[in-house]
Amino acid sequence: MGVAVSVAAFLLPGVEVSGFGSAILAGILIALANATIGTILRLFTFPINFLTLGLMSFIITVLMVLLVDSLMSGFNTAGFLSALLFAVLLALIKMVFGSLSKD
Repeated sequence: MGVAVSVAAFLLPGVEVSGFGSAILAGILIALANATIGTILRLFTFPINFLTLGLMSFIITVLMVLLVDSLMSGFNTAGFLSALLFAVLLALIKMVFGSLSKD
C-alpha cells in the first residue's frame, strides 16, 4: 500500500508525500479509515449507494483520503478533485499489484 501511495503521489501533481515512511503511514491510515468509518458510512448510505450503483461508496473513499490528509502533515492533497484522482489512481495501482502477485 505504501508503494501504491508513493507511485500515485508521484504521478499526480496535486498530491504530496514527504517520504516513503509517510506513504506507508498514509496507506495504513487510509485502509483503517475505510475499514472503520467508511464501513459505518456505507451501512448508513446503503439505499443511496444502491441507487447510484456504488458511486456513493467511491465518494466515501475520497472522503477518507481527505480525512487522512487532514490528520497527517506528511500527506497533502490540493483538494477534492486531487483526492478523487488519487483514489482512482490508487485503486488502479492496487489492482495492477494484485494481478501481478497472483500465481
